[in-house]
Amino acid sequence: MSDRAKTLFHKVWDAHQVRGLPSGQSQLFIGTHLIHEVTSPQAFAMLRELGLSVRFPERTFATVDHIIPTDSRIRPLSDEMAEAMMGELERNCRDHGIRLFDVASGEQGIVHVIGPEQGITQPGMTIACGDSHTSTHGAFGAISFGIGTSQVRDVLASQCLLMAPLKIRRIDVTGELGHGVYAKDVILAIIRRLGVKGGVGYAYEYAGAAIDAMSMEERMTVCNMSIEGGARCGYINPDEKTFDYLKGRPFAPDSAGWDRAVAWWRSMASDPDARFDDVVELDGAAIEPSVTWGINPEQNIGVGESVPTPGGVRDEERASVEEALAYMDLAPGRPIAGTPIDVAFIGSCTNGRISDLREAARVAQKGQVASGVRALVVPGSHEVAEQAEAEGLDEVFRAAGFEWREPGCSMCLAMNPDKLQGREVCASSSNRNFKGRQGSPSGRTLLMSPAMVAAAAIRGKVVDVREVI
Repeated sequence: MSDRAKTLFHKVWDAHQVRGLPSGQSQLFIGTHLIHEVTSPQAFAMLRELGLSVRFPERTFATVDHIIPTDSRIRPLSDEMAEAMMGELERNCRDHGIRLFDVASGEQGIVHVIGPEQGITQPGMTIACGDSHTSTHGAFGAISFGIGTSQVRDVLASQCLLMAPLKIRRIDVTGELGHGVYAKDVILAIIRRLGVKGGVGYAYEYAGAAIDAMSMEERMTVCNMSIEGGARCGYINPDEKTFDYLKGRPFAPDSAGWDRAVAWWRSMASDPDARFDDVVELDGAAIEPSVTWGINPEQNIGVGESVPTPGGVRDEERASVEEALAYMDLAPGRPIAGTPIDVAFIGSCTNGRISDLREAARVAQKGQVASGVRALVVPGSHEVAEQAEAEGLDEVFRAAGFEWREPGCSMCLAMNPDKLQGREVCASSSNRNFKGRQGSPSGRTLLMSPAMVAAAAIRGKVVDVREVI
């Protein structure tokens, strides 16, 4: 490797470093700041207390997604707290001159869906947002971080963050994915292999033939769940698919600056002889449709496998396996296929894009939602909803017995009326299966691809989607 060979991470870091500090940390300029209604009110309040303004309002973009209902949008919202948070975001954006993608704009959606579809997300950027799944934007060759409320304040006030550099792990997914295997299955397989803490201190660079073959929306799914593997961020080198996706979008470079932008984007890709702190390889052809059985995303298996037994795992894992089995009420050694479900949820910043809905609809048209199952489809944005409706996907879902909802985070984290009740089991296309994640302290979540969720909905139980399509 030449002395100048670098990874994309290091190129972007170097381009945005304002200065290095004696501590080894960097003052890092943040090119784009995304905000929503949940983590920003306290940050703006701190600005007011300090008598500060937003340093670069044109670099900040806002939307509403976490608390907004997905059924009725009539204002004032019935939830007083949700209405207060909505009003606070509207006031803060108005006072500071920040672009707000609200419901009235017709461009509202989940922050990690609208950033790319508006062309705000671009290669070579540093992006920050007060949301852990900001890693999604790494699919475009950006370095993107989820941050806390105090850091949201810092970026609003200075457009900078204080950060320590990361180690880089390259994850090569080789070969060709099989029929019925999706990007969600790939990232679950990676997390199963490396663990939920395996990425601590790392940025993940995803590569290999299986990643190269993915669409931009599939790449976003992979990068989205980098945080579930413990990584601070995840990214994929930009290529022709990246440029084709961005061309013509509202905030992408116009025709006069397009060629110059693409040339710079290309130059930010990792050099062929760049070195990595670690390299991991997975055989894409060996990945099955996956389902979580436990209470963190690492606890997943192929749909043809059986739930593990405490005696069959390492000593240091036994306690967590026993805890998960008790909470999920699953019998050790039983097949995961056949597990009954009560709720099916298709949506989230992980899997609420148009390609996700197309695949789920392809399965939904094979039958009817099983008796006793509540099934929701929640588009990731107004643009996704409009495109799905133009293609008739909403009618496919409705005809099969699914509820077609308005855009929002919905049942992914249940900071809105969409919640599990009691001990309900939910087949979910979201990103986390923690205890209580979907609104009920005792609710249970099985993560899987949107197509797998649709298959579970019409069969009333976990089923191999390959048997349906």
